[in-house]
Amino acid sequence: MKHSTTPQTRRGRGPARRIGRSLALVLPVVLVLSGTLAVTRVNWSGGSSSPVLTASDASASKASSRVVRAPHEVLHDRLLTELREEDPGVALTHLQQAVDERPSLARHCASIARSLGRAAVRVYGPTRAQSYSRPVCDTSFASGVLAAHG
Repeated sequence: MKHSTTPQTRRGRGPARRIGRSLALVLPVVLVLSGTLAVTRVNWSGGSSSPVLTASDASASKASSRVVRAPHEVLHDRLLTELREEDPGVALTHLQQAVDERPSLARHCASIARSLGRAAVRVYGPTRAQSYSRPVCDTSFASGVLAAHG
């Protein structure tokens, strides 16, 4: 039993099918390229005063006189200073607060805490350094104390 009265042939599908196939091939490429270009134009640093640099920017290849440091490096240095000037407890509290305020720092939390533990052993000795241990970034501070002591 035949449901259609018009004969179906492979050749009579028209230009709509060709256009559809062309779009199916070209559209994903265009979307990926436009998304990539859009991401390179976003100012990810958060500072509104600095101009946005792209990979094609000629001035980006020149060496800058100012070294821009990553936020976790700045935090690390600030906490080491606090550890020396105050005590490891203050530094660990500020580390936890910084991670709570900026979740992007969480992936660096363990390494910073271990570094603080090693520095605490150098400044306070192993017994006193261990007394400041708390569960900031799991037990990374304690493992830093242990690594510096052992």
